[in-house]
Amino acid sequence: MCGICGFISKREISHEQLKIMNDTMYHRGPDDHGEEIFAWQDGYALGLAQRRLSIQDLSPLGHQPMHAAGGRVSVVFNGEIYNFLELRKELSDYPFKSGSDTEVILAAYLKWGISCVERFRGMFAIALADRESGKVYLVRDRIGKKPLYYWAENGHLVFASELKPILTCPGFEKQIRQDVISRYLYQLCINAPDTIFKNVYKLEPGAVLTWEQGQITTKKYWDIKEIYHKMSADPVKDYGQAKHELKELLKKSVAERMIADVPLGTFLSGGYDSSLVTAIAQEHASEPVKTFSIGFHEERYNEAKYARQVSEYLGTCHTEHYIDENDMFALVESIPHYYDEPFADSSQIPSMLVAALAKKDVTVVLSGDGGDEFFCGYNIYKDVALAQLLDIPGALVHGICSLPGLKQADLLNKLPFKVRLIAQNRDINTKTQFGADNYVIRAQKMVIGTDHDLSCHYPVEQKYEVDNWQVRRMLLDMDNYLPADILCKVDRATMKYSLEARCPILDRDVMEYSFRLPHEFKYYKGDKKHILKDIAYDYIPRELLDRPKVGFGVPLDKWMRGPLKEQLMDYSNVDFLKKQGIFDADYVHDMLTEYLRTGDGGPATGANYSKLAWPFYVFQQWYQYYM
Repeated sequence: MCGICGFISKREISHEQLKIMNDTMYHRGPDDHGEEIFAWQDGYALGLAQRRLSIQDLSPLGHQPMHAAGGRVSVVFNGEIYNFLELRKELSDYPFKSGSDTEVILAAYLKWGISCVERFRGMFAIALADRESGKVYLVRDRIGKKPLYYWAENGHLVFASELKPILTCPGFEKQIRQDVISRYLYQLCINAPDTIFKNVYKLEPGAVLTWEQGQITTKKYWDIKEIYHKMSADPVKDYGQAKHELKELLKKSVAERMIADVPLGTFLSGGYDSSLVTAIAQEHASEPVKTFSIGFHEERYNEAKYARQVSEYLGTCHTEHYIDENDMFALVESIPHYYDEPFADSSQIPSMLVAALAKKDVTVVLSGDGGDEFFCGYNIYKDVALAQLLDIPGALVHGICSLPGLKQADLLNKLPFKVRLIAQNRDINTKTQFGADNYVIRAQKMVIGTDHDLSCHYPVEQKYEVDNWQVRRMLLDMDNYLPADILCKVDRATMKYSLEARCPILDRDVMEYSFRLPHEFKYYKGDKKHILKDIAYDYIPRELLDRPKVGFGVPLDKWMRGPLKEQLMDYSNVDFLKKQGIFDADYVHDMLTEYLRTGDGGPATGANYSKLAWPFYVFQQWYQYYM
């Protein structure tokens, strides 16, 4: 629910300017808005604003900014605290005026201080100001479900759920960080704490930022590595017990996320995760749950028929809509407005379409996000397991190719591609991130003005202190891919249509319990997501679920070399690129000209470079829109 923004600053920012900032997020909260500015200590002013999507307590009593009894503390908040009713019982001495979870945040802070966030279960981005201490806090939920950006410079702090309010804040200068662009081109997104702009950051998941007298500090209250090691030290060794307890946690998580004063439904793809969430929701519902899926006329991408079979078995009220290429293509122009920094995971487009479908009937949807990262579901995890088995032979091959008198590059290039991947995978900090070097090299060569201190990979794997490569890659994905790509994609796609998405598998208790499970409960004899599938089979026949993962398909190469060709040529024009001063004009022009002509990036590459052409196109589209 909602979007928030505000500031603590000595600069003059008027109420009207704060409202302009707030209204850039109208789509996040069309039901209500509030903007207030207060005098603060030492000549600072505090501004708080919120756009409201009403979910809990639809009355005016849920209006924000909200102030605690006595006026000491003020808050603006985006998200949901799912255990707010439990917390409210512990806070019975507070004089509550509303039925909203926002007021519980205020009461909890007055009783427990900022450590209260450790008690919250939910998805949230919170800005809280304490007049007594003079401190202003920004808080983001554990896994990064809700976004929170901030601009910090010379004691001045501006924050927002999206970049747009910061871009419209008086005094903000749009200076692009060129060092993040190569990684963006390779990863398709920009991970916290980085953003596309200098002096602007994403608050990391599970973090609290404290502003005090112009100074900023950040601290993690929930860290993937620390929680993993703490919980895995107390494993649940009995499979039957593990299955029962995980199932009960999922049931509780789904039930809590069904609490809403507005219509609710689920995204249903027919896969394990969304089907399991839907089945549990149907078990708790007093009437058929509304379910939504989109279909593709191209059979290899179409999962709608499977979703319909699951829906018929469970007895949900199902809506499906078949889309074609034109439906998807029509949304390309809207990408920069709603994804307001470069973001090029093309499944954002069908995600927007299914969100638009659901919004016609509901305001809240449940999704199955998180099942792959926490329960070992992606295909890459099988590749990672094999790569670990072959790592020692790969080291021997690499050593032989490195013997004195031999030309290592020539020898390695003669090896089969998969053998070369293993042999070259020598960096201990990126062991699970192996891939074709061509894309990394080209992503780096495309950008000028940086020495690539920021690697295209995430060179952090040693910090996890985990020997099993599958587990290590899962932890890496929880820290990076899940919040930076998946959750960002879903947040912007749903908020575009003022629709709230809730993810039961990303409940704190479910996530932490997953770390107590022995890895073989998740990856059993090559069966990915084993225990989660086993729970799903309790609700839905195996034959309705067991099939290869499909995912959303977008014909990027066809678009790049078809209807977007002229635009891509304009974006890669040498004169334009030289004037822009971000990309190597000659290199990018030659690479994309060759790609448009042949489908690859140059002689002997043998690869489809839509993987680089699309994020380049999206960046330039964003640049034209904002810069």
